[in-house]
Order: sequence, then structure tokens, then C-alpha cells
Amino acid sequence: MPWGEFKDTAAERRLFQRRTLVVLIVLLVLMAVLIARMYQLQVIQHETFSTISDKNRVQVQSVAPTRGLVYDRNGVLLAENRPVFGVTIVPERVENLEETLADLQAILSISDEDLARFERRLDEPRRPFQELPLRYDLTEKEIASMAVHRHRLPGVEVDAELVRSYPHAEMTAHALGYVSRINRSELQRIDPVNYAGTNYIGKSGVERFYEKLLHGSVGYQHVETNARGRTLRVLERQKPVPGEDIRLHLDMRLQTRAFELLEGRRGAVVAIEPETGGVLALASVPGFDANLFVTGIGVEAYRELNESLDKPLFNRALRGQYPPGSTIKPMFGIAGLDSNTTTREREIWDPGYYKLNPRGRRYRDWKRSGHGWVNLDSAIAESCDIYFYDLAVEMGVDVMHDYLTRFGFGRDASLDVTGASEGLVPSRDWKRGTKDEPWYPGDSVNMGIGQGYNLATPFQLATATAVMANRGRWARPRLLMDVIGRDTVHDFLPEDNYEDIVLDNPDDWNFIIQGMRNVMHGSSGTARAAGRDATYEMAGKTGTAQVFSLAEDEEYEEEDVRERLRDHALFIGFAPVDNPKIAVAVIVENGGSGSGTAAPIARKMFDAWLLEMSGQPASVVAGALAGEPQ
Repeated sequence: MPWGEFKDTAAERRLFQRRTLVVLIVLLVLMAVLIARMYQLQVIQHETFSTISDKNRVQVQSVAPTRGLVYDRNGVLLAENRPVFGVTIVPERVENLEETLADLQAILSISDEDLARFERRLDEPRRPFQELPLRYDLTEKEIASMAVHRHRLPGVEVDAELVRSYPHAEMTAHALGYVSRINRSELQRIDPVNYAGTNYIGKSGVERFYEKLLHGSVGYQHVETNARGRTLRVLERQKPVPGEDIRLHLDMRLQTRAFELLEGRRGAVVAIEPETGGVLALASVPGFDANLFVTGIGVEAYRELNESLDKPLFNRALRGQYPPGSTIKPMFGIAGLDSNTTTREREIWDPGYYKLNPRGRRYRDWKRSGHGWVNLDSAIAESCDIYFYDLAVEMGVDVMHDYLTRFGFGRDASLDVTGASEGLVPSRDWKRGTKDEPWYPGDSVNMGIGQGYNLATPFQLATATAVMANRGRWARPRLLMDVIGRDTVHDFLPEDNYEDIVLDNPDDWNFIIQGMRNVMHGSSGTARAAGRDATYEMAGKTGTAQVFSLAEDEEYEEEDVRERLRDHALFIGFAPVDNPKIAVAVIVENGGSGSGTAAPIARKMFDAWLLEMSGQPASVVAGALAGEPQ
């Protein structure tokens, strides 16, 4: 049969047309779905996906404010900010953290401590996409190496930041404190918004107390980033508000002199301006370099500081609690006169010892042969223990406790000096509560010469001396002198609400101060050697604090006692007598004699302030703060 008889051209055409129609319909449907999807994405969900796109492309970054600077009273810079380059990592942007760290170790010198510190911060609670520091203070060579390899290290950046720096390091560490990295507990209590771009916070001292003032307010910027998260350009910026600069009462010249006078020793010197309460010097020796703590101190360096026998991390001026010894005898003199326990004319016989009863133990005088007949004036000048043994027993613990607390002992009387210990002024209730014993007359005997349970800090001794210099007027000690900016001092200082010490006979102040003057200038004063040839009059009181106790009849031979078991040497004083400009407290640990060790240091502090450093022109201070040459 011929082939053409089997070919149905019309049928094949119809089949082709049907198939073509089906294909077209399918294509039209697919096209309609695609158009609908495009419409949904481009029109209906435009804002949603535009926002998502911007989030991938545009990042909101916090901008840390510049921390305020700290100056001394003469415009000397005590705390500044220096730029440093460091390597930071955003873990969320790193695909393989271990490989990235290995690559960085091949490029940079990264110590085991750096890695350990980074891993600790990685485990701590933190903000999402927060940069974690790995290395600080990159050299120029290291910065160049990072620039060459940065293309293959996503999430790793070389950032410049301002880091706190203390030019005078050791000499201001205990007074200023320091800033350091925000830790886990601080992260829970700080404002997460205002500290979004900040890695540091004040840890102690002025840096901590005035953290709000020095920190400032955070700023923000919108930046465009590439797929690796690197910043391409800044689109919008809201500037941060820098922290305020502040000026302290501290005088760096006097602070330096205090350190020089204590060089090679362990001790503290605190100097206060009686009129204002301004802290002129606060030296604890030995000190430490506060710069070590800013970016994180190494384990070995910290162990060396912490385990040192000289305890450089311990703030002796604020936290050292010592028996005040005879330095509180002038305060007890005021207490005895004002409570009518004694009079100016009353005399007692000092045979070299004191007994509560004829068959009781002997409480020795420092002068074994005794002082003979003494009154209150000579008892202060010659530091007669027997007079104050007797006076303490007559007054009783309640009167002594009352007057000592009025002078600021047993409490933190400062306005803005943080971290100070309160010391201890014993009382009946305190002994019953801690020792489960009643108060004995023998306790009063020891308390009368600043021994026994009494404990005071050098800062408290200086504070009480300033109150004595002011004849009972309180000017609570403070470091802040001025705020160089928008705010005022009174916006940040606590209220000064301490009550003045008002005596029934105000002239009692002058009487006791005359006794303190005789300590320095009297023919039998215990510190007459330190007061010799002075061109001004000073008032003072020496003291000695026992480190260990002696038996009743045991002699004290300094040469036979190991150096660290020798008595502490103390001194308090102010000058000039009639118009006090400076009040000083000195303690030299294991220094032995207050008159031979501590008093000469105080005399040199007086000379430095009154003869060398007085009359600083206001123009010099203003010029220094404005950046003008001095």
C-alpha cells in the first residue's frame, strides 16, 4: 500500500496545535506566577526586603565617647588618652575561629596570655557582633603585615582606639585609681546603651567615683559594609558627647615630694588643705604602675605584685589600719577638757608607770624614769603616757568613743575618696558583740594612748588633724576641685553635712594646739628637732604604734627586733599654727620612732608647701589647662 495513504496531515496539524497551545498555556501560567512573585517581592514586600538588604549592607555602629582628662590643681595632666592600634575579632563573622587564630599567630606575635584572655572574653556574656580584642599596641611592621593579609581574614580588623594612660604611673595609682576592661558583673549593672561602644570602665579611685562624669555619652554611625563585613563608607553619624575634664586639689609637686621622702620605705603620707578639705597629696609607698591594668595585666606580672612582701597594691593611705598611738592624745585632751574630766591646771605624778590599783599590773610610760609632775600641756608636748592612762580611765570608754567619732574616726568622712577603710573606735557594745566580754578598765588604759583595739587610717589621722587646725570646723576631705566643662562641682559632690565640733569653751582649742606647738618648738617637745630653725610655727604630735606586744618587764631593743616587727612611726601636724594652710599625717611602717622618722618627713612637707610651692599664680593654672606653655 502506498505510504501517502497512511499519512493524515490534518490530524498531525491538529495535534501540533494542541501541543503548542498547552505549552503556551504552561508558559503563560509560569510567566504569570513569576510576575506575581516579582510583584510580591518588589511591590508588596518591598519595605521588608529592602530593610533586610540594608541590614546586610548598612550597619549601625556605636561610637565610644572620649574619656575626660584629669588634671592636678596646677594643670598638670594626670590621666590622658593615647591612641593604640589593636587586632579585634568579631566571632560572628568568622567561619572557622581556630583557623583564623592560627593564621594570626603566624602573622603576629601573640602570647599564650593574649589567647587565654581572648578565650575568657569569648565565654563571657557580651553584645552580639561585639569586637573582642586579641592584641594591643601593634608595631608599624605588624600593622603593615595585617594590611597585606586582611583580605583573607573576614571578621578580623585592625582598629585604632583611645586607651587610658597615666603619665605619672606609680605616683598617682592609689589616688586616681585606674580604668580597665568591663567585666561580667559590671556588664550586668551598667547602662547597655550608653556603654555600647565602650570597653573600659573606672575600677577604683577617682576613675570609679567620677565614672559618669568622665565617661560621656555614646554616639552612633550608619556605615555601609561589604559581604565580609568591612566598612566601606560612613552614611550618617551622630557624634558622641565626650566626658568632662576635671581638676583635682592634688598637687603633683607635693605628691612627688611625698614619694621622694618615703623612697626605700613602706608607708603613707596624706596632706589636706584645712580651709577647703582639698586633698593635696595622697601617697602610698610603694606604689604600682596603673598602666599595667588598663588593657589587662599578665598573670606573671600580677602574681609578682600580689605576692610581694612590700604589698604595692595595698593602699596604705586609705586602707591601712594602724593603732594611732600617741597621735590621738590631742583629741583626748579636747575630750577631757570639754567633758570636765580634767582641767588645764590639773597635775599628776608620773613615776614611769601607772597602776589601776596598788596590786595591779604596771602600765609603762615610754620614758622609763617617768616625767615627774605633768599637766595637760606638758603631757601633750612630752607625750606622757601616764597622764593619758589616768585621763582615759577617768573619762571612760563612752566619752572617748563619742569624741573620737566627732573627729571622724571609725567612719568614712570623705566626700569623694573611695575605698577608704573606717578603722575602729571600740565601744562597750562592740566588745560585747565581737569578743563576748565586758569593757574592762585596762581596755580604757590602752585606748588612752591609741593602742589596744584602736585602729585608724593615715587618711583619718589627716582628717582629724585638719579639724583640729580648723578649731572644730569640718571641711570634709575631697579630691575634686573643679569641673572643666558643662557641669559644676556641686552637681557631683555628695552633701557636706558633718556637724562642727562645738566646745563649751572655744578657747580650749587654742590651749591644746599650744601643747601641739610645744611638741615642735618647746624645749622638751618630742619633735623639737624637726621643728628647729623653722621660719613659721607648726603644731604636731608624734606617735609610735606597736607591731607586737612586750611582756610587763621586758625591755625594747630595736636592734634585736627584725625590721618588719619594729614599731610603726607616726606623726600628725599642721602649719602655720595661726592660719593653717596644710595638715599632714605620716606613717612609716616599722620606722621605729615617730619623732626621729615620721616628724622630719612632715617638716619637709610643710617646707615644700609653705616655702617652695606657695603663691602659684592663677594665670599659670589657667594657661596650663588651656594648653599654653608654662
